[in-house]
Amino acid sequence: MSGQASPPAMRLTFIGSGDAFGSGGRLNTCFHVQGENVNFLIDCGASSLIGLKARAVDRNAIQAIFITHFHADHFGGIPFFMLDAQFFSRRTEPLTIVGPRGLREWYERVMETSFPGSSKTLPKFALHLQELDPGDEVQVAGVTVRAFQAHHGNPGGPFFSYRLAAEGRTVAYTGDTEWTEQLVDAAQGVDLFVAEAYFYDKKVKLHLDLATLLDHLPRIQPKRLVLTHMSDEMLLRVPGLPYETASDGLVVEF
Repeated sequence: MSGQASPPAMRLTFIGSGDAFGSGGRLNTCFHVQGENVNFLIDCGASSLIGLKARAVDRNAIQAIFITHFHADHFGGIPFFMLDAQFFSRRTEPLTIVGPRGLREWYERVMETSFPGSSKTLPKFALHLQELDPGDEVQVAGVTVRAFQAHHGNPGGPFFSYRLAAEGRTVAYTGDTEWTEQLVDAAQGVDLFVAEAYFYDKKVKLHLDLATLLDHLPRIQPKRLVLTHMSDEMLLRVPGLPYETASDGLVVEF
């Protein structure tokens, strides 16, 4: 008697795997996840449209964008994505942008800062801005997403880690954060855990280093771990690491 068939693999493409400062010449954070029916981004840093076009990603097929926080290397690509959708790719399908509370105000702010007047132009497609609180679990575009409080600024501020499930697969992303016990719940047993490893063992406030992550990894036990958002110092160590590391354009099936 054969066992139950595994669900089809999903695919995550690292559109951008870098930090805020272009370490290693890498683009800002943006991950494209695609399954049989789901199609979404995790974060949309300032350089994301460049990366999406370089990888020939169909932007109009993207159904949702899950934003971890409002720093430019994770959120600053939204104006470029939106104006491209409006005037060049001529999007007609709905789009949902999900993020921490304050998303609506930050959306208007980033649009106006980048292209004054753009936030007043109604898109030719349905746009839904969905705000979450830590602990919320909702379904968006075929994805069950749960938000966890990350520590990347003022305590309780608008910073998330995410656990996302769709089509029988799970992926978790730390976002930018120092260690927090919330990461255990966010990533425990997931098929793919994408984790910040900003430094190797240097402790820096508001960011996660590899040594700290490894101390807690036995409690998380992801099926696959990929390190991302690495500083220049960390990138120099990559060739000698026994762990999988992200690079722009890397495709991971899970």
